[in-house]
Amino acid sequence: MRAYTLGLYEKAIPGQLSWREKLEAAKNADYDYLEMSIDETDEKLARLDMPKTERLELVKTMFETGVPIRTMCLSGHRKYPMGSSNPDVRKRSMDIMEKAIRLADDLGIRIIMIAGYDVYYEESTPETRKSFAENLKASALIAAKYGIMLEFETMETEFMNTVWKAVYYIKQINSPYLGIYPDSGNIKNAAVLYGSDEYDDLKAGAGYITSIHLKETVPGKFREIPYGTGHVNFEKIIETAWNIGIRKYVTEFWYTGSGNWMQDLKDVNLKMRNILDAMK
Repeated sequence: MRAYTLGLYEKAIPGQLSWREKLEAAKNADYDYLEMSIDETDEKLARLDMPKTERLELVKTMFETGVPIRTMCLSGHRKYPMGSSNPDVRKRSMDIMEKAIRLADDLGIRIIMIAGYDVYYEESTPETRKSFAENLKASALIAAKYGIMLEFETMETEFMNTVWKAVYYIKQINSPYLGIYPDSGNIKNAAVLYGSDEYDDLKAGAGYITSIHLKETVPGKFREIPYGTGHVNFEKIIETAWNIGIRKYVTEFWYTGSGNWMQDLKDVNLKMRNILDAMK
């Protein structure tokens, strides 16, 4: 048995496939689990209102395929941010958060990755940051009730593009149910921007990080960069994460219409497994 688990980001698989087909694809590519996406689209946000019968059927499908859904990427707050200057949007944001936590509880999801920004489509201000902190504290208390971890993704915006910045809010809220889920590509781009070191940044989160997104980037670009064509040193990122106790990893990449998408899943899995299996 391996000393770690390797998950697959749902968006690496064609979106039109059923849950069973997605879980089987993850299994065939040798992944341990799938990470569910709840993004800002109406289609994905509707999952938060999934009937109990569908939730039960999905749990059954996980058992039958042998591949669970163990993490959730909750990026729906980009459209409905916790720090919004609009009180109706903030209310919608908290509704999304509570429903996501309840869905995670029903499906056996352990970790919800939350976006590390106060607002996205509007200007960040002292007021938006204040509202963000207040709603973040309320969210952590809901998560505590259900025993579900909320963990910041380090983002592409300056509000929280480093682990250091995430640690500030972790210490401010001071909840055992609030942690950090760094994105390797985003912290690399931040290191280039600031002339700093992404490995030192990652180590700054020791004790607060449980998982890491293994994503490729190039300077100034954050999505859909093929592995091996960017500037992320996955060997050193994984070694650094491993040495601070991280044993849960997810490959974050996107299906972009390739007819060889299944082979892409296998190739990425093998690339990361080869690095992870060498860790001691």
